[in-house]
Amino acid sequence: MGAALLALILANGPLAQTYNETLHLYLGPLSLLHWINDGLMAVFFLLVGLEIKREFLDGQLSNPRRRVLPAIAALGGMAAPALVYLLLNSDEGGALQGWAVPTATDIAFALGVMALLGPRVPVSLRIFLTALAIMDDLGAVLIIALFYSGDLALGWASAALAVLALIWALNRCKVTRLAPYLLLGAPLWAFTLLSGIHATIAGVLLALAIPLQVSKARPDDPHSPLHRLEHRLQFWVAYLVVPIFGLANAGVRLTDVGWSALFAPVAMGTAAGLFLGKQIGVFTATWLALRFRIADLPEDATMLQVYGVALLCGIGFTMSLFIGLLAFNDPLLQAEVKLGVLAGSLMSAVCGSLVLSLAAARSRR
Repeated sequence: MGAALLALILANGPLAQTYNETLHLYLGPLSLLHWINDGLMAVFFLLVGLEIKREFLDGQLSNPRRRVLPAIAALGGMAAPALVYLLLNSDEGGALQGWAVPTATDIAFALGVMALLGPRVPVSLRIFLTALAIMDDLGAVLIIALFYSGDLALGWASAALAVLALIWALNRCKVTRLAPYLLLGAPLWAFTLLSGIHATIAGVLLALAIPLQVSKARPDDPHSPLHRLEHRLQFWVAYLVVPIFGLANAGVRLTDVGWSALFAPVAMGTAAGLFLGKQIGVFTATWLALRFRIADLPEDATMLQVYGVALLCGIGFTMSLFIGLLAFNDPLLQAEVKLGVLAGSLMSAVCGSLVLSLAAARSRR
């Protein structure tokens, strides 16, 4: 959030021209902005893929019973924001392309806000939010692959598949050194970029091929390649990749678009989708799953606390900004998306914190 604030200051201060020119400076075949969004963010998606795989095989989602409630909540939390966005937009200027922007939840920021509340939030709710956000990330990856990739170049796609086959062969041969996987990850990323499929998908595909189990004698070994890579990436993604992405993409020059852009259909649809759509979708889907006894309420949690979590799911930030940049090429529409994401995420964070604090106060009475 500090990086996003700095981006806004740079974009609207005396260094605005330098800020913009630096981002569009070409380093080899790509601009600095493209290296960040297509290159650095592939590392972000690599970590997302590792977390998804670990959660399904070794974590909170390894038990099918535990998958039910967060899966249903995640589906509701993706469908409702998309509908809210579509209700507030028409196809004029291609605005409908942004329907997926408010469907994403930023797992790091949502859990970060919850962490600030400390012991006032039951551990079961942290697990619920983590599982829900992982499911949400999986949905976002599928949306990017299906709806926001370009025309497919079969030759380069075939080359990417060939490299992926080699990576999977390493997995099948039980190779546990990370170096061969990462060395093959570079051409996989390049071929994926050239194929028209968004390059960040290469990060997810590579993650799914990284071994989790070293041997049957020690399943889910914390020293397995997947665990080692995940632990090495967490610091760099949290404190380098995501802040650089925010610094490069959150800058909106308000003198060009004006505050009125916040009330434009794209911005309103994005903000309302995150703030209203997410809470309605997540909470309603959770309530229905509990009402029809499809799943159980998280242990020691109340419905008011579940509603607080539903609000926190409206913190889109990183993933929403990323999808917004894929959805629109028009700088004005991109600016509107950024304003909508920032506004919706901020309202969700503040209101979610207040509701969870209120719920904790009530439980102490």
